[in-house]
Amino acid sequence: MEQYTQQNTKHQPRFSFGKLAVLLVIGIMAGVAGTLLVSCHSQSQTSAAQAAVKYTCPMHPTIVQDHPGDCPICGMKLVPMKEVKSEQKTTGETLAPSPAPATTDSAAGQTKSETIYTCPMDPQIVQDHPGKCPICGMDLVKKTRTLKVESSAQTRKIAYYRSPMDPKQTSPTPRKDEMGMDYVPVYKDELSQGTNPVEGRAEIAISPARQQLIGLKTAAVSRGNIGGGWTTVGRVQVDPTRVSKINVKVSGYVEHIMVDFVGQAVKRGDPIFTFYSPDLLAAEQEYLLALKTRDALTKSGGLADNGDAMVIASRHKLKLWDVPESEITHLEQTGEPTKDLTFVSPVSGVVTAKNVVEGASLKSGDTPYEITDLSTVWVMADAYQSDLDRVKTGMPATLKLDALPDRVYSGQVAFVDPILDPQSRTLKVRINFPNEHGELKPDMYGTVTLQGADHPALTIPADAVVPTGTRSMVFVSTGEGKFQPREVTLGAKSGDTVEVLAGLREGESVVTRANFLIDSESSLRAALSALQGS
Repeated sequence: MEQYTQQNTKHQPRFSFGKLAVLLVIGIMAGVAGTLLVSCHSQSQTSAAQAAVKYTCPMHPTIVQDHPGDCPICGMKLVPMKEVKSEQKTTGETLAPSPAPATTDSAAGQTKSETIYTCPMDPQIVQDHPGKCPICGMDLVKKTRTLKVESSAQTRKIAYYRSPMDPKQTSPTPRKDEMGMDYVPVYKDELSQGTNPVEGRAEIAISPARQQLIGLKTAAVSRGNIGGGWTTVGRVQVDPTRVSKINVKVSGYVEHIMVDFVGQAVKRGDPIFTFYSPDLLAAEQEYLLALKTRDALTKSGGLADNGDAMVIASRHKLKLWDVPESEITHLEQTGEPTKDLTFVSPVSGVVTAKNVVEGASLKSGDTPYEITDLSTVWVMADAYQSDLDRVKTGMPATLKLDALPDRVYSGQVAFVDPILDPQSRTLKVRINFPNEHGELKPDMYGTVTLQGADHPALTIPADAVVPTGTRSMVFVSTGEGKFQPREVTLGAKSGDTVEVLAGLREGESVVTRANFLIDSESSLRAALSALQGS
C-alpha cells in the first residue's frame, strides 16, 4: 500500500504537465481563430465601407455615381461623398425595417403609395431621394403620391426607356439624363397602338404630367372668315413715266445756272439755266427779218401771202429748237434778238441728274438736266407661284415702312409681270402709291399687304402645322392623352391663321405647342414598330 502510494505520487506531476500542454495548445488555437475572425470582420467592414462610397459633382449635386468619372453636365471630376447611413441605436440595437408602401385593393386594381421629392418651383423635377433642384437650386420637398398597380394579367411590358426631354435618347435600362431626370418607360402596347394615317409616323400616348412637362397646348378647329390677303416685301421705285430729260437741239454755251445740285426741288416753269447759241441768235434775226419783209410787202400792196409763209417758217424753226412762246412774243414786241435763251423746268419734281456747269459747251442732243416727278411712285413686290391665283390687277394693297411705323400707305395693283424671275422664282407685282408729301423715297424697303376678299373656311392656328418638306401635317388629340398624326391640305393664310382644305373636321383639337417634340417621338415610335414588325 505504501509502495503504491509512492508510485502514484511519482507519476502525478507527469499527468499535470501533459494536461497543461493540451490546454496550452487549445488556447493557442482559440487565439488564432479569434484573430482570423476579427480580421475577416474588419475586412468585411472595410469592403462594405468601400462599396458604400459614392461620387458626386461639386457643382451639380444631383449627379451621383458609384464609380469615379466626369460630370455629364459641366465636365468636372466627380468627388467621393459620404453615404448617409441609417440611424441606429448606440447600444447596437437594429431598427426595424420601414413598413412596405401601403397597398389598397379596389375594383379597378391595386394602388400603392410612394415617397417622392419634387421642386416647388419646377414641379417637373421628381426624384426618389432628397437633394436640390438642378434648375433653381431650391431644396426638394417630400411628397407622397398614389400609383395604380396592375394585376399580373394586365402587366405591361417595357420596350425601352427614353429621355423625357429628347425622345431620340433611348436606353434599354433605367437611367438618368444630364439634368438628373429619370428616363420614362415606353411600353410595347404603346408602340403597336393605333393606325398610321401618315407614313413614317405613329400615334402616341402622353400622360398629363408629361404634357405639362413639355408645355403641350391644343386649339380647336373652327370655322370662320379668312382673308385672302398676305404680306410680302416691296421696294419703292421711281415711276419711269414721270422722268423728264432736258436736252438742247442746237449747239451753244451755258451762261448761267439757276439749279446747281442734284436733289433740288423745282416747280413747273422755274428757270434752270441760260444758254447762248450763235445758230439760235441767227434764227431769231431771221424771224425778225421775215416780220419786216411781210410788213413791207403789205404796205407796198404786194403779195402778203409770200411774207406770211416766211414768218410761219421762221417761227416754226424757233419752236423746234425749244424756244418758249413767251420768248417769241417778247421778240415780236421788242424787235431785238436776245443773246441768251432761258430754259425752264417742264415738270414739278426734283433734279435727279445734272451734267453741266457754267461756261460748258453743249452739242445738239446733250441732256444737261434730268427732273423726276415723285408725286406718284411704284412699289415692286414679290409674289410666289402659290400666290399667282390670288394676285389680280386692281386689288388694294397697303405699305408700311420701318422708318415711319405709324403710317400706312394705300395703293392699288397696276401690273403683274408675266415673266417669272428664274433666280428668286417670283413674279414682280407693280403697285402705284401716291406720294404727295414726298415721304416715300426711292429704294426704300417696306412690308406690302395685298388684300384679297374674305371667304368662309375651316381654320387652325399656323403654329399647329408641322411642315415636312413635301407635305403639311398636324397632330390631332383623340382623347385619353393620345395624339394622332394627320396630313392636311392648306389654303390661304391670313396672319396667324391658315385655311384647311382637307384632313380635319370642325371641333377637333390640334397641337399648337411642343408639336415638334411630338413629331420626333412619333417618328421614332413608327420606326421601332417597323423593326418589330419585320
